[in-house]
Amino acid sequence: MTRNDDSTPAVSRRMILRSSAALSAAGFALPVVGQQDAITDEIRLGGQISGWVGQAPETIADERNPTLRLVEGRDYTLVWENLDGAGHNFVIENEAGDEEFISTDIFVTEGETQTIEFTAQEGMGEYYCRPHSSRMRGDIELVEEEGDGDMAATPDQVIGQGPTVGIETVAEGLTAPTSLTVADEDADRRFITDQTGQIYVHGPDGLEDEPFLDISDQLVEFMEFDERGLLGLAFHPEFADNGQFYVRYSSPPRDGTPEEYDHTFVLSEFQTASDDNATADPDSERVILEIPEPQFNHNSGNVCFGPDGYLYVGTGDGGGANDIGTGHVDDWYDENDGGNGQDTQENLLGAILRIDVDQEGDETPYAIPDDNPLVDQEGELGEHYAWGFRNPWGMSFTDSGELLAADVGQNLFESVNHVQRGGNYSWNVKEGTHCFSTETPSEPPQNCPQRTPEDVRGGEPLLDPVIEYPHEISVREPEPGAGDDGGNETDAGNETTSGNETAAGNETAGGTGSGAGVSSGQIGVSVTGGTLYEGDEISDLEGTYVFGDWSLDGESPGTVFLARPPEGWQDIEGDATQDSGQDGLWPIEQLQLEGEAAENGRPTGFVYAFGEGADGEIYVLTTSTSTVEGDGAVHRLVPADGDGSEEPADEDGVDSDAEPTADNETAAVGNETNGA
Repeated sequence: MTRNDDSTPAVSRRMILRSSAALSAAGFALPVVGQQDAITDEIRLGGQISGWVGQAPETIADERNPTLRLVEGRDYTLVWENLDGAGHNFVIENEAGDEEFISTDIFVTEGETQTIEFTAQEGMGEYYCRPHSSRMRGDIELVEEEGDGDMAATPDQVIGQGPTVGIETVAEGLTAPTSLTVADEDADRRFITDQTGQIYVHGPDGLEDEPFLDISDQLVEFMEFDERGLLGLAFHPEFADNGQFYVRYSSPPRDGTPEEYDHTFVLSEFQTASDDNATADPDSERVILEIPEPQFNHNSGNVCFGPDGYLYVGTGDGGGANDIGTGHVDDWYDENDGGNGQDTQENLLGAILRIDVDQEGDETPYAIPDDNPLVDQEGELGEHYAWGFRNPWGMSFTDSGELLAADVGQNLFESVNHVQRGGNYSWNVKEGTHCFSTETPSEPPQNCPQRTPEDVRGGEPLLDPVIEYPHEISVREPEPGAGDDGGNETDAGNETTSGNETAAGNETAGGTGSGAGVSSGQIGVSVTGGTLYEGDEISDLEGTYVFGDWSLDGESPGTVFLARPPEGWQDIEGDATQDSGQDGLWPIEQLQLEGEAAENGRPTGFVYAFGEGADGEIYVLTTSTSTVEGDGAVHRLVPADGDGSEEPADEDGVDSDAEPTADNETAAVGNETNGA
């Protein structure tokens, strides 16, 4: 649950030019680029946390963070209006960020305007709002005189338009629902975790009034925006007989947590209070695992049992930004500081763990499976199943046993991984398919390693995700030859080029549409992992992976996507230590939602999580704000009106009564945050 900001600068022109050709191959449609004349009149902008909004002249009207194409040497008057009452100011600096031309006072009154007079001069490269520099930032382009060459405007970059499905609210009255899961039992009920510490049961008559379990008194004290709390729930495969289930939550620092750390990661086993498993016994807690957490964010929270009967546990990289700072160890990659994602010896952060909760170890309440990839390697922590993660948010197994896990990105890209035993998913050497630098996180370097050194776990490959999308896309005129390179190609020097060229035939499935909610260059800020659709009510979703993004821009509600896996994607070796086993990025489409909980094809709330019912149908969990103070709700995806699909059964109490958080700047629950 979070967003991705970390007080980072905007996507640079250089990075966009390198990435544009690769993105079109990865399922993104590149619209026709128009021409934009230099601005010679008064400039008017609206300022709000989600970005500057162009107002005048007409060439920039309604654009988000429009490029200001100015005539060098001309005098300009710029007037901007505070649209939301947050604190904003206006700064102009050079592209390198080391020379400032203009910096105004901060205005905090909604409707207040500020007038700035200046002369366009050599070196001006960007304008931004200092308090919200990652989202309120645009480029300045200088020309010597009016009409001096045409320049491509910043067009919209769109994801394919997907099918239309209905969305029906089945439960309200929550705060920030973080997971929905079912137990292997005969009862018709779904269990919903609320970030504030409660597990609720949703049955045929709707949401039950009393929680199944309430551990709110064991949680940290929340901040206004927070990624901590009750984050995960998994039921033992034999729950119907033994009443055991596993809860993942954030507690105040416990014994063994360093004084300067923020809190303790807790994974505990609970049991039900009686043979009918109707409610939990709050006094039955048996702590399975505690991990010191240095920061408040990047907590992951996913827990689920695999088809092998073992418990899989997602862990974030420890928080902060870039996998560096307090609580982040040094790793093998000297070009970047950090980090926990590449370390498997000093802590269990930045990984997916695999443990046996039915056995005990010599010093632990759990055993480590003998076939975990690092069990027999000296100095390694055997709990690791896969590593190289930043903040897994949304992890699920398919019916055939494949593990898919979303990973919230840092500054630029969101991704989903097809997780294999022993896989290294590249963070913080890479962000998704792109090379990453802790010094310039918004400008991916051209080259980075494709494997670890031989003395680091035998020289394992750094694996790419199967799904990736950027937060924001601005496509300018490609550099000469830009369409001919940029793919995860490797050269003899064992390096990978930034960008990701997909396998042949991986074009966008379905139409490329008009964006349908993904507009003005903005796609999202924090991926929310979902599940492969394995129900039978919505034929248009058959065989697709349904997932989403927490928020369009950190302030607006989120989006629901689908991706179409290629045929045979499951047929990869289960051990990822020898080669990547991936075959290009899966094409992405935006689902068009209709119903009371949808507006303009998108949900009306922030998308915190997805869940799957016993029948394979998909639920979307939302809340109304980016804080731990919202109105949370659970919705079920259903056939669209008039699509000819069989009407869904009423088994889930769709008409029940009850009521229902990530960023580039401050973060959101479950997805990622700032500092993030």
